[in-house]
Amino acid sequence: MGDGYTVEQNGPIGIAVVGGGYWGPNLVRNAQQTPGLHLEYLCDLNADRARQVLGNYSTVRISTSLDEVLADPAVSAVAIATPAATHFDVAMRALEAGKHVLIEKPLAPSYEEGRQLVEAAERLSRVLMVDHTFCYTSEVRHIREVVRSGRLGDLQYIDSVRINLGIVQPDVDVLWDLAPHDLSIFDAILPDDVFPVSVAAHGSDPVGAGHACVAHLTLRLSNGALAHVHVNWLSPTKIRTFVVGGSNRTVVWDDLNPTQRVSEHDRGVDRIQSELDDADVRGRRLVSYRTGDTVAPALANLEALRSVMVEFAAAIAENRRPLTDGFAGLRVLAILEAASESLAKDGQSVPIRAIQETPRTTAGVIEDVPTTMAQRGRGEVTV
Repeated sequence: MGDGYTVEQNGPIGIAVVGGGYWGPNLVRNAQQTPGLHLEYLCDLNADRARQVLGNYSTVRISTSLDEVLADPAVSAVAIATPAATHFDVAMRALEAGKHVLIEKPLAPSYEEGRQLVEAAERLSRVLMVDHTFCYTSEVRHIREVVRSGRLGDLQYIDSVRINLGIVQPDVDVLWDLAPHDLSIFDAILPDDVFPVSVAAHGSDPVGAGHACVAHLTLRLSNGALAHVHVNWLSPTKIRTFVVGGSNRTVVWDDLNPTQRVSEHDRGVDRIQSELDDADVRGRRLVSYRTGDTVAPALANLEALRSVMVEFAAAIAENRRPLTDGFAGLRVLAILEAASESLAKDGQSVPIRAIQETPRTTAGVIEDVPTTMAQRGRGEVTV
């Protein structure tokens, strides 16, 4: 991001939540409970719904006019929880009004619109953050540390399953509804020199919804490893598992296991190169099986959305990019669009658009670069 960020006030940052539907009440509650923020407005087209969210005794103002909220100098930031199709328009208006923006996933309905939002945030020196909530869970933070510290060894594969009897959305397929969670986690945990280069997607519509209700994505990573995502609205059984395999360790996250959500396994396969002279044997790589300890780390049980709000406030106050900034949202959109193209081509592998992130000390136009030259720029939270 540019280095021209300004801090409007020394006290709590005035924030407005835009959208009081499904996710809006969660943003309202966590904004009110975050010391660095002061909730000024809940903006919703339905004033009665906004009153139900806030209750009868709240001092938070209700408005049905986005223009009114954006014109108020007490509002320095907005958190957007409107329908996905409106994200671009609402976010762009907020950025152009000089507000910092936190936006529910996805960043925008298309890559091109997401790109315009990121460029606007860079040009205007505003914080643009995507609410990739899972990236702020204790589990993903731990997996990120294991992968990026090198304890995992060389990354060999990632496998994620996100299935349940969910709501069949009328306007998006299961890829755009559920896969952003998994793709945002990939983006958060992968080392800086490992990134997705292509994707093959297969999907089906067994119930005649008009778009895929079951889908499988296979991403090829720059180091040769594969990452797989299975998303499904139709499963009677809810499964949330995430497995990251490395040459030294394997990390397993079972989000529905209340006693052991994350476990690290010192078990796997080691490769042995034959030194015999026989060409047939020499070319054959033998394996041995390693059996070691399984460790279940003790992780804090924190509300991820509270951490999102804390990070948003800190990024504004400290004049820096947040962990899940606009570029993170743009990288997810690039994968989703490539996956949609692959789905339309019956699973053909499609290259993923690579993004050259604008240097943190300058602002400018985002460049698309060849995948093999992509620089991720996904460093630590602080700069």
